Amino acid sequence: MRILGIDPGYAIVGYGAVRAAAGRYETIEYGAVTTRAGDDFGLRLKEIYEGMTELIAALRPQAAAVEKLYFTNNKTTGIGVAEARGVILLTLAQAGVPLYEYTPMQVKQSVTGYGKAQKRQVQEMAARLLGLPGIPKPDDAADALALAICHGQAAGSNVRRKLIKINGGISNVL
Repeated sequence: MRILGIDPGYAIVGYGAVRAAAGRYETIEYGAVTTRAGDDFGLRLKEIYEGMTELIAALRPQAAAVEKLYFTNNKTTGIGVAEARGVILLTLAQAGVPLYEYTPMQVKQSVTGYGKAQKRQVQEMAARLLGLPGIPKPDDAADALALAICHGQAAGSNVRRKLIKINGGISNVL
């Protein structure tokens, strides 16, 4: 299964595509869609939309794993990220890519086995699982690869298979 992991943002949208089969993962591609800080916010959202549209067309993912938003401190920044995330979700829906959402804790648990792991530990384990020589850059791409691995773990689980059967193939949140 080709899985596209996406770490939403409005300055940097990290992405990581992996091939998952029988509990093994292979990196297809990773990187980031970036926007310039001084540009009009509407233009930045348009650039994210165009970048994601091109990416989805090139990679043809069978599923997308997107991080659920969680805000603790800066709600102003969070609103911008939520708007960018909305553009990303729209782009995936238009392309017909099934969407699965995971919380940061679910990603940490899935990739490291510990739901309160530090960000660096998650990135290191993702690199190890993918056989990469180091943590991918930018960090947002490493986070996106971890999201893709998380979905690969969940999609291969008995729980996910049962949910998919129950819902006729449509199961968006674990």
